[in-house]
Amino acid sequence: MKELATFIFYKLRLYLFYLLQSTIMHKKLFIPGPTEVRKEVLQEMSHPVIGHRSSEFSELHNNTVNKLQKIFNTKSPVFLSGSSALGVMEACARNTIRSGRKVLNLVCGAFSEKWAKIFKSNGRESIAIEVDWGKATKPEMVREALEKDSFDAVCLTHNETSTGVTNPLEEIAKVVKEYPDTLLLVDAVSSLAGIPIKVDEWGIDVCLASVQKALAVPPGLAVFSVSEKALKRAGQVENRGTYFDFLQYLKYYEKGQTISTGPISQIFALSKELDIVLKESLENRFRRHEKMARKVKEWANKNFADFAEQGYSSKTLTTVKNTKKLDIKEINEELSERGKVISNGYGKLKDLTFRISHMGEIYPKDIKELLKDLNEILNL
Repeated sequence: MKELATFIFYKLRLYLFYLLQSTIMHKKLFIPGPTEVRKEVLQEMSHPVIGHRSSEFSELHNNTVNKLQKIFNTKSPVFLSGSSALGVMEACARNTIRSGRKVLNLVCGAFSEKWAKIFKSNGRESIAIEVDWGKATKPEMVREALEKDSFDAVCLTHNETSTGVTNPLEEIAKVVKEYPDTLLLVDAVSSLAGIPIKVDEWGIDVCLASVQKALAVPPGLAVFSVSEKALKRAGQVENRGTYFDFLQYLKYYEKGQTISTGPISQIFALSKELDIVLKESLENRFRRHEKMARKVKEWANKNFADFAEQGYSSKTLTTVKNTKKLDIKEINEELSERGKVISNGYGKLKDLTFRISHMGEIYPKDIKELLKDLNEILNL
């Protein structure tokens, strides 16, 4: 009887979920995050909650992690954190920089700038290579800095979400590899599962991301890989804190658990989305992102201008120069009536740019509809 009652309760929750969904006017998200989430992925979040120290959770954890290792292209542990990616950025500051040593931050926009500030707020000495927003950091800049000084780590934002720039990660990684005592830490927040990343082959020591971008899962969970080299470094760092201690993450990872009670519902959703990603295949997913990016950038350059440096424009989002001085809030009000929303510029680029996301569970037909709507609204 108890099992039957549980089954009926579960089905009733699903019915109420779909009833609620049907009564809400959903606006399709063409913003850089959170991104669109499939109904079947949302449905996974209504799964009955299980104990975070149970065998059922360990099975869910291990299955999810095994799939994530394929996404990251790594054999290293991939940890699940009940935080945003910002928390894992702080974890890098706490775990990878030894006392009296420096970190090299490659700054090219709002989020790479924020990462540099996180290191400083944690008492680490940060030296920054800064380029104009919209420009990419080049490998020769990194080489020059590493030749002049010694650093415990180089921090790179792969895909700068504020500017729409994708930095040349593979080429920069080759330079960092020449300095064996220097770790490479990568923010892949808006690139993981949308742009190719090969953690082991390229020698990335920490690769971190949120799930609400190209992975297309509701926010509340971050994922990150940590190399053996980075774990060894953590053991050499004092005062790593508690919540973001890499070695504690490893201890629980080896048990098939998270360090504390994790966002179990999000993990169910992530596991489902990873099945969808792997069924599509990473290669096909990357090609789809390239196709959508090409269409948006063609439209942007015809009517405005792509803000990103030529040759380094992102495959997951486009930051568009607002050359016509559009009121983005007003545009979104009109788009909202058509069930869509785009994003204003971020930080100091607000109103000077606007952003169109083409990542995750957005498809070419969606982009075609969006651009058609924008053309009609803007009389283009």
